[in-house]
Amino acid sequence: MAEPFAASLVPKGGQMTRDLRRYARQTYVRLIVGALLLLFIVGDGLIYLIYGKGPALMGLFCLLVGLMPVALTLLFLLLLEWMTKKTGGE
Repeated sequence: MAEPFAASLVPKGGQMTRDLRRYARQTYVRLIVGALLLLFIVGDGLIYLIYGKGPALMGLFCLLVGLMPVALTLLFLLLLEWMTKKTGGE
């Protein structure tokens, strides 16, 4: 039987933490992943169902190219964060 959602928030030790930053970051990541899944699966799926395979592949290509600047910006920011932590700036 699957465990309830609230039980999944409690670590294995049984103590619930109050790390709200970790919770907020986890929530943002889940929201972004969910939005991207909706965009790719539902959006491109509808293109496939209505127009066929060729336009769906072009839609997938356009989605990937359109998200490339966002991915490069996030990669750059992660690199800056890593460099800052490595040099002891935080």
